[in-house]
Amino acid sequence: MSDAPQRHTKTETEERNIALDLRGKLDAGELLTGTPTVEEVDTADLTLSSKTRNTSIITVNGLQVPISQGVQFFCTGGTAGTTYTIRVTCVTTATPAQTIIENLHLKVISD
Repeated sequence: MSDAPQRHTKTETEERNIALDLRGKLDAGELLTGTPTVEEVDTADLTLSSKTRNTSIITVNGLQVPISQGVQFFCTGGTAGTTYTIRVTCVTTATPAQTIIENLHLKVISD
């Protein structure tokens, strides 16, 4: 597994949609499939919901991510001054299927 190049920040009270671009992990023509697993690694401070592959083109860090090449989820909670690691796991359409695992870092700041 590796660390995602994207870095996200939210305040303690914000409720945020988070998106992750996984194109760098996919082979040519390969797509994500199924429902991704999105889980906090070290604590239970965050609430992570609405976990899905992108079903339309999304923009991550100013770049357009084609359908089924990114993961999106909704995030609430967290303690200011903490950087959380969120592990994202998703299966691909490769033959045989691959399992992509990427760690996303989310920094929570004061309101």
